[in-house]
Amino acid sequence: MTFAGTWSELAPVGRATDGGYRRFAWTREDHTLREWFAGSAAARGLDLVTDRAGNQWAWWGDPDATPGVVTGSHLDSVPGGGAFDGPLGVVSGFAALDLLRERGVTPARPLGIVNFVDEEGARFGVACAGSRLITGVLDADRARALRDADGVTMADALTAAGRDPAELGPDAQALRRISAFVELHVEQGRALVHTGDAVGVGRMIWPHGRWRVELRGEANHAGTTPLADRRDPMLDLAALIAQVRRAAEDAGALATVGKLRVDPNGVNAIPSQVTAWLDVRASEETAVRAVLASLAAYAPQEESWTPVTVLDADLADVVAGALDDPPRLGTGAGHDAGILAAAGIPTAMLFVRNPSGISHAPAEDADEADCLAGIDALAAVLGRLLT
Repeated sequence: MTFAGTWSELAPVGRATDGGYRRFAWTREDHTLREWFAGSAAARGLDLVTDRAGNQWAWWGDPDATPGVVTGSHLDSVPGGGAFDGPLGVVSGFAALDLLRERGVTPARPLGIVNFVDEEGARFGVACAGSRLITGVLDADRARALRDADGVTMADALTAAGRDPAELGPDAQALRRISAFVELHVEQGRALVHTGDAVGVGRMIWPHGRWRVELRGEANHAGTTPLADRRDPMLDLAALIAQVRRAAEDAGALATVGKLRVDPNGVNAIPSQVTAWLDVRASEETAVRAVLASLAAYAPQEESWTPVTVLDADLADVVAGALDDPPRLGTGAGHDAGILAAAGIPTAMLFVRNPSGISHAPAEDADEADCLAGIDALAAVLGRLLT
């Protein structure tokens, strides 16, 4: 099937009227996407394996006999996300495998395509949950207890999806099967627009993390409580947001308060509590820590942390050699590639140009010609690694 045909199969799943996507882990939409992945593997005669975290692996060859080269990404999204973040890497993995077969490549080692579950962390709050679980970075007991906005635990969500939450945990067997990982991803910025290149190579992933801040007040009636008598946590929230912005500017970091929970969340009620989630990233860890230090009075609670990840230099050279020395990019976006790299697996990334420069929003984009260039580049890289 052509790239356009495969892409059109995914386009309707979880899509809202504004063009954005809502594809959360262990939901009906996620089930549909997992069925699509399984069907794509079966159509190509690949062996489908699911690890302890629920990540799906489609294998051409036996990775238990010889560790294989893996490509792929994720299929879930943030709320109102774009079409390309994640799915482009999975679709490109299948398309690159098709190209290798068309070219008569006989791999000397297995090739795997992976769909990592819950990469965005949109439902349960921890990014790259699927890769963090199998590498042991995310404790299984903590993962099972995580709750979504409706109070549903990950354990309950897994049970509802037909999986046993007791299976969650590190998966040494899944990791042993990987000799190298190459993730293709849409660029989440405009560096390639400025360089004029369709494809770039990842150099490093910035340190980044998420923190939770609890702001407590006193519930009361909005129409009868004098201003002087109020303990309104929304005022504390406003001060927090302003302080986050000042601290990020001072430190040269990126910091965002992007998610809130207001209790009881009534238009005519003073809140009793506000929970705010903070995302901080920078090219240097010292800048991230400087932002957090300025917020010490708010006692932010760490929910996830990923240190700077320098991607494998030797593998990056192989990638660059296959692509005639493309630009090498750092990124502030987190990826499963970064989690695997931190676990000691040689890892590389390819980025496909995004003409809008926008990501995590409906305007996220990639021209079909650039996507095809990315697939061709991925096939060239995999061909070098497999033979």
